Amino acid sequence: MSIIISAVQDFSLIAAIKLALLVAVSGGMLVLFKPLLVGCVRAAVLVVKPKMSKEQRLQRRQMRDAMLLKRMMNRSECDPSHAAELRALAARA
Repeated sequence: MSIIISAVQDFSLIAAIKLALLVAVSGGMLVLFKPLLVGCVRAAVLVVKPKMSKEQRLQRRQMRDAMLLKRMMNRSECDPSHAAELRALAARA
């Protein structure tokens, strides 16, 4: 606690101006280089988790749709007309 009190007592107007100037310059640099920083972050994300190819995305979508249809068919509250319609949809997928 005494360290904080001594630091506050030694704090002068010139030090406050320097601190404010440092914060302003740092903020300006971040605003100026924001597109570069965002690009670097996106590139790092792609290195860790690459995008799937078009074929992989299509296969994943088809698998998800087939599983959804299967879940809908297996529900017990389906009436026979809905079940026949779902089977027809599953045959096309």
